[in-house]
Amino acid sequence: MQNYLSGLARILLAQVFLLQITMLMVGFFSNPDGYAQYQAGLGNLGLPGIFAPLIILIQLAGGLALLFGYKTKFYALVMAIYAIIISVLLHLPVLQYLAIAGGLLMLHLNPITAYSIDNLKK
Repeated sequence: MQNYLSGLARILLAQVFLLQITMLMVGFFSNPDGYAQYQAGLGNLGLPGIFAPLIILIQLAGGLALLFGYKTKFYALVMAIYAIIISVLLHLPVLQYLAIAGGLLMLHLNPITAYSIDNLKK
């Protein structure tokens, strides 16, 4: 039962990043200037436009890796660090992202979960 709950936790943590990517992509495709507006929005927060594709790549790769349970230990740590950094840089709710980072660190400590690619390798 514990492995199934940890697998559910892994999937729920992945959805945080994947839903953000989905919302970004909907915004990009529904508005011809969506990507430029996203870059401008990051610029208003003090980040150069070069960070736009980097943020998208990290969220997409990390979210998918967590969803499928691929190299969970590594990606959980990367995404925990990312969550803390991005919350500070983009002035997001820090306590919320610290809670997400805490869940990701727990996943880093216990990476073997049910229904994961990592579990199939054994």
